[in-house]
Amino acid sequence: MIKNLIPVLFFGLWSASCSDTGSASSNLSEQKPQPKAHMAAQNEAAEQADFDLDYLMGHFDPAQHPDFTKISSPYSDRADMYLRRDAYEAFKSMHAAALKEGISLKIISAARNFEVQKGIWEAKWNGSRILSNGENAAKAYPVAKNRAIKIMEYSAMPGASRHHWGTDIDLNNLSDKWFLQGEGQKIYDWLIKNAGNFGFCQPYSVKNEERPHGYNEEKWHWSYMPVSQKLTTFARNQMKDKLITGFSGAETATEIGVVEKYVLGISQKCQ
Repeated sequence: MIKNLIPVLFFGLWSASCSDTGSASSNLSEQKPQPKAHMAAQNEAAEQADFDLDYLMGHFDPAQHPDFTKISSPYSDRADMYLRRDAYEAFKSMHAAALKEGISLKIISAARNFEVQKGIWEAKWNGSRILSNGENAAKAYPVAKNRAIKIMEYSAMPGASRHHWGTDIDLNNLSDKWFLQGEGQKIYDWLIKNAGNFGFCQPYSVKNEERPHGYNEEKWHWSYMPVSQKLTTFARNQMKDKLITGFSGAETATEIGVVEKYVLGISQKCQ
């Protein structure tokens, strides 16, 4: 992997909300200074950080990286997940605010490096892991490009996942339908209204004219923008489809245009 180091420059305090409403609920108004102050401190620390293509594409072990920490109970549903320290601290503040309104946020997936993502991808590629619609991709899509596109409705190619960055988390449930009623709807409504106050944004919003390409909508996937926005810019400037290699089906990345359509195919609010 060719190193291509560039400094990540943070442009002051992250204050813009990525929610649809642009403001927190009334009973969170007194808490706004807390996440802003927290994020200012995290941004100051992150000014010293460097990112390179190995980091961007997940070629490292989060358990050994100094900027990562293990996620503990009650914030996750298992004990073997890692996240960037700045993203984790922001999530803990958001978790505490949500609990005050009877909302329980639980991280069910966090940082995944290249090898972990490769395992997920290749299991779907060879059919040993069935797709969410019940299909065996290896049998249903014999043409490589079509198979890759089908898998990428919800799963990223290794090297092209935001989960490599340690900024992105999956919350509570991996089904959009779950977030359309009951507890799931309450959680999603709260996130839409308040997550932006803690620096989080939903990158995979509904696909429409504004976001015509990329993964399907994921109501569970939230990104810590004070860091991920800079990594998105880095990907736009430095990442090429030809660098996405080392797994079954990688040859389709250039044909599909994975960087432009998938890595950069996120909500405009999260750019």
